[in-house]
Amino acid sequence: MDEWIAEGYKVAWLEVPLDKSALVPVAVEAGFSYHHADESYLMMTNQLEQDSYIPPYATHYIGVGAVVVSENRELLVVSERYKFRGTRGPGYKLPGGALMPGEHLAEGIVREVLEETGIQSKFEALACFRHWHGYRYGKSDIYFVCRLSPLSHDITRQEEEIAECLWMPVDDFLEDPQIGNFNKSIVKAALDHPGISPGDIEGYGDPKRFEFFLPNGQV
Repeated sequence: MDEWIAEGYKVAWLEVPLDKSALVPVAVEAGFSYHHADESYLMMTNQLEQDSYIPPYATHYIGVGAVVVSENRELLVVSERYKFRGTRGPGYKLPGGALMPGEHLAEGIVREVLEETGIQSKFEALACFRHWHGYRYGKSDIYFVCRLSPLSHDITRQEEEIAECLWMPVDDFLEDPQIGNFNKSIVKAALDHPGISPGDIEGYGDPKRFEFFLPNGQV
């Protein structure tokens, strides 16, 4: 490490695979500390130059919720089998969940709706989002609310996670005293405003890696 310091290196990174985890105490003794871990490795860093910058690991979770409204102005809602403590009544909410690594918003919400409700749908627009700090493990969470059009109507409930799934008249949802103001507000936002649509910026990069949402899908 003295050689690295002499050569001007500011930070040393050390990836320790799971089968070499017995070497972690040796690395700690050499000045390394934890940065992040995955199921197969531990990443450690050593600040060779005082106050040198070490970028933090992932800071956010990404979740998606779907406002799916039928031609009859019925909203697709679910009641989860495992609810937050204190939830009143069925606790109807929007179908949705967490994005998988490398998954686009538009792909992820269509997948979640299909998994939870059996409804095929088409992504239309990004309506709004919520930014929440102090979520799981102290990380922040961004919850994107998306407007989708249904391509089917017959429900097939995901029995492992969903206790109930139904088409509910939008007005009934908005007037139900047991449904929280947050869920009512995001549904209103999705219905009252066009939102921003998937678009493209020519020459930016591989569309498999980037996703853009723009007014009317245009630059």
